[in-house]
Amino acid sequence: MSEWPKDKKERIFKVFKFKNYRQSFAFVTQIAMLAEKKNHHPEIILDYGKVTVSLISHDVNAITQRDLDLANQIDKLYNK
Repeated sequence: MSEWPKDKKERIFKVFKFKNYRQSFAFVTQIAMLAEKKNHHPEIILDYGKVTVSLISHDVNAITQRDLDLANQIDKLYNK
């Protein structure tokens, strides 16, 4: 898994870059479907050519293995 640093709220996050809004939107859709299957709901910010994803397990208000697993799967989606 590539680097996912922590933000001020102790969530892990990563910014993904794209050529245009359409590619950004398609990536967000893939993340949403993956997250829904895992009953995990990341914060996703969609912008032109950029998607920011933040992860934390809200039930324990901490980073758990679920977050790390989802981050790894999101990295795999991005690197396809």
